[in-house]
Amino acid sequence: MGGAGPLGAGPGLGAGGGRAGPLGRGWTACCRKRAIDAVARKWGGCRSAAPAVAAEACVCGLRQATEMASATAPAAAAPTLAPPLQQLRHLAEELRLLLPRVRVGEAQGTTEEFNREMFWRRLNEAAVTVSREATTLTTVFSQLPLPSPQETQKFCEQVHAAIKAFIAVYCLLPKDQGITLRKLVRGATLDIVDGMAQLVEVLSITPTQSPENNDLISYISVWVACQQMPRMPRDNKAAALLMLTKNVDFVKDAHEEMQRAMEECDPYSGLLNDTDENNSDNHNDEDDVLGFPSNRDLYWSEDDEELIIRCLALVIASKACLKKIRILVAENGKKDQVAQLDDIVDISDEISPSVNDLALSIYPPMCHLTVRINSAKLVSVLKKALEITKASHVNPQPGDSWIPLLINAIDHFMNRIKELTRSELEL
Repeated sequence: MGGAGPLGAGPGLGAGGGRAGPLGRGWTACCRKRAIDAVARKWGGCRSAAPAVAAEACVCGLRQATEMASATAPAAAAPTLAPPLQQLRHLAEELRLLLPRVRVGEAQGTTEEFNREMFWRRLNEAAVTVSREATTLTTVFSQLPLPSPQETQKFCEQVHAAIKAFIAVYCLLPKDQGITLRKLVRGATLDIVDGMAQLVEVLSITPTQSPENNDLISYISVWVACQQMPRMPRDNKAAALLMLTKNVDFVKDAHEEMQRAMEECDPYSGLLNDTDENNSDNHNDEDDVLGFPSNRDLYWSEDDEELIIRCLALVIASKACLKKIRILVAENGKKDQVAQLDDIVDISDEISPSVNDLALSIYPPMCHLTVRINSAKLVSVLKKALEITKASHVNPQPGDSWIPLLINAIDHFMNRIKELTRSELEL
């Protein structure tokens, strides 16, 4: 036989130096055949023995043939691992591929009754594991020397397994627990997965000991997302109250912004230089040519201000509407009435964007037609929200007068806006 093969792991291929066959490096099919033939010749006399003895002998012969064949075959060489930073980049790509599954994934079907306490315990434990892996990864890759390729592979496998385990727990939350609750948990899951992918990506491209501390910022983002899990609402009523509270705050912020704009009278004050007292008419003409608005586009007219007052009243009604709905859900909402709670939250979620559209349309130069359209959209959403709330279980007294009174007030404000913008429709 020749010397060691090209990898030094077995007998050579002879003087010809031919290539290894498909059965292994330095070991061909004919080698295996010769080994099996030799054992077969040795055990050829088993045919004349008793059937049981012959069967046992044949089995022993086959076992020995296999052992001899394995002994002549070289051990497979360990695969070559990619450099550590390249492995991190690959891990970041794999984590991002998991995001669509979270966004559009359905709850896993199960015949077992949903155990809320067990679900939240498992979800919190999974979040703790992700946080721990993020800490380890940041620690070992934020300083020199970097881990070996073998160590990096282990770290990457642990991170990937922790993220997949967290997603698997999220998928155990069924839709019948409430769409609002599921959306909140899904959002938290996306924050964790995306945050970990960003952390891994930063660690793979940011030089170690970077003065920018990008790795630390990304790590804190993952850590904060994991820390939020124990504070998540545990049922659909709590989730609905959280969303309604956020909507109230959004509308409150928009109302305060509109009030500040009214008090300042010029929301663009200081942004342009053409408001000097010494500006001449010729200078304003130059601004118009250059594409800058002239002074008359920076202020409201008397008609504008009167229209804004009506818009403010409509926003105040929106805030009152959301506050009243939130109170009803808090006092009368039932955890098992998930569908009605979801309907209330869905329509309430449309109020804040509608208020924002109206608030943005009042800035000069104001288009009265745009203000009228946005006001009508907001009124439509408000009335629909009130009707859905009135027909739900959170309103135990359908004859309560506060909903009709609020609807009448909304209609009154809208009629005044229509009167003030009638001229725009006649153009």
